[in-house]
Amino acid sequence: MHRVVALVRPPQSTFELACAAQVFGIERRELPTRYAFSVCTECPGPVATHAGYDMLVPDGLDALDRADTLIIPGWLPAGRPPSPAVVQALRRAHSRGTRMVSICSGAFALAHAGLLDGRRATTHWALADELAARFPAIQVDPDVLYVDHGDVATSAGAGAGFDLCMHLVRKDQGARYAAHVARTMVMPPHREGGQLQYSTPPHPAQIDDTLAPLLEWITERLGEPVTIESMAAHAGLSTRTLARRFADQLGTSPGQWLLAQRIATARDLLESSDLSLDAVARRVGLSSATNLRRRFLSTVGTTPGAYRRAFRAKPR
Repeated sequence: MHRVVALVRPPQSTFELACAAQVFGIERRELPTRYAFSVCTECPGPVATHAGYDMLVPDGLDALDRADTLIIPGWLPAGRPPSPAVVQALRRAHSRGTRMVSICSGAFALAHAGLLDGRRATTHWALADELAARFPAIQVDPDVLYVDHGDVATSAGAGAGFDLCMHLVRKDQGARYAAHVARTMVMPPHREGGQLQYSTPPHPAQIDDTLAPLLEWITERLGEPVTIESMAAHAGLSTRTLARRFADQLGTSPGQWLLAQRIATARDLLESSDLSLDAVARRVGLSSATNLRRRFLSTVGTTPGAYRRAFRAKPR
């Protein structure tokens, strides 16, 4: 059982905390429970929230010593540093191997503890400049939904907290387990692009020019030699206009989106079938086992064979 502990402080944002609780703290039918979720705070007792009610948190900072993953679900006001006791607890947890995770403004707590120095990190786009100015040793990326270094991970705004939590589940338990969790929450297991697509109002033409029909057409043909040119031709657009609409609506390029779909389907096939790597590669449009290995390693960080060994062995 993987122990996930959320560290809160008053006034706590309820949505950021709910992101972590919904992903790691809910038992789901027909799915093995692999996480134990709890909440702690510096001063146990009633903790005020931004929603106008208090929540009772009985566990103190010693709970961090038992955590496999520590989540900081927001840290408001962001300009108020954590106490020396909290900083010490964060550093102690990291030094003993706890995975440190922040959602939205929670990055400020990790930054005060020095855990983001010399690293790339993110936070809500509206707080990115403040984080960069206060902590110049951090490489702040205001566009991405999350950044994961393995031992430390940060997410953008509250909604991106779901993206990061789902990424961690997918990393821990495999794509099929994560997809089941996502389905119970009626949300996609992975969103494409970065957060800047949400930082400004969408172009008025986006509603009428949705890419949804094209995306459905592509996903039904992953095993075929779909190209940027064939996508544009099917949509009746120039390749330049297609690229602009992908950037506006999905925050990514057509080629990057297509590769992500192919890798996601390959992960599912590696977990659920005994197909050879060549057969998997052909089914997802990557042509050969060699190409699959190269693309899979650069995207997932491991080989298809190692991925299959890790997640085919897990009980369903």
